[in-house]
Amino acid sequence: MDSILVNTESRQYPVYLGNNVIEKLTPFIKINYQSATKVFIITDETVGKLHLPALMDQLKELQPAFFQVPSGEQAKSFPVYYEAMTAALEAGLDRNSLLLAFGGGAVGDVGGFVAATFMRGIPFIQIPTTILAHDSAVGGKVAINHHLGKNLIGAFYQPEAVFYDLNFLDTLPIGEKRSGFAEVIKHALIQDADFYNWLIKNVTNLEFLTKNQLSYCLEKGINIKARIVSIDERENGIRAYLNFGHTLGHAIESEIGYGEITHGEAVMIGMGFALRMSKELLNLNFDVEGFIKWVRDLGYRTEVPANLTAESLLKKMKQDKKSVGKLVNFVLLEKLGQPILKQIMDETLLSQLSVNKH
Repeated sequence: MDSILVNTESRQYPVYLGNNVIEKLTPFIKINYQSATKVFIITDETVGKLHLPALMDQLKELQPAFFQVPSGEQAKSFPVYYEAMTAALEAGLDRNSLLLAFGGGAVGDVGGFVAATFMRGIPFIQIPTTILAHDSAVGGKVAINHHLGKNLIGAFYQPEAVFYDLNFLDTLPIGEKRSGFAEVIKHALIQDADFYNWLIKNVTNLEFLTKNQLSYCLEKGINIKARIVSIDERENGIRAYLNFGHTLGHAIESEIGYGEITHGEAVMIGMGFALRMSKELLNLNFDVEGFIKWVRDLGYRTEVPANLTAESLLKKMKQDKKSVGKLVNFVLLEKLGQPILKQIMDETLLSQLSVNKH
């Protein structure tokens, strides 16, 4: 199998990307985890209905147990985390067991956090089933939400491998495709101007994205993520650039209510806001309005929802993990592909939030 290798300070692991790569999962486990006492799958209700029978069939000789969490961000809560822990204990998992996180970004987050904390840590494999998870499944950030903010309870805990079978993406509704593709666009904006120019030339309708185009985009995004994580695993430096659009995006998700807007839609609003801020504060030489038109044509919202107050969003942003002291840290662009981290005054943010409402 061809793979993308992710190198971090704590672990090196492969990302297998392509059609039918799931067929190689059982041989991989048998070769690398011969002493695994139990295989335990965490998935969600949607993926469970669509794809769990096929995965169980692939793993039948390993006799895996499984636990289903609610679909979407509802999975990333203390009660669901506790239920997953209980299910793992009742299934007889021990410190030599192997966990498989089978689903989108939320499943990868809660499944990875269960793996990181079950008996002080057991190995796990990410099996993404969404476009969004090309970002979240790589890099080892695992977490659950708190009502005061997104992903505030978590860990850095790398998977043993990522098996990214493109066949699972065939069943994605357009809203989920759009949500995931926002992270593809983010990777291009912060690291690869040529890739961004390719995107705006070649991607005009997400409903008719070919599998070859999607594979190319996902490989590009994963390689960008892998390069950044290999340099800065625990977000002490440049890994913070991957949060482009997320500071405001997470605040919008939290204020509207998790699950009421997709992660990618919220991040896209955040990216549009950050680009306008970059133009205002850093004289960014970039066609922001051309970008806004392009993503609107792809079906994205780009303005801050009118029912959210600037004051409430600022409060949420100050609770963000990336904030330091009393000022909000924002990822902005000096040039296309060249991000920086900048502290923004409250007055500036409040003013810009007010003029960016829809």
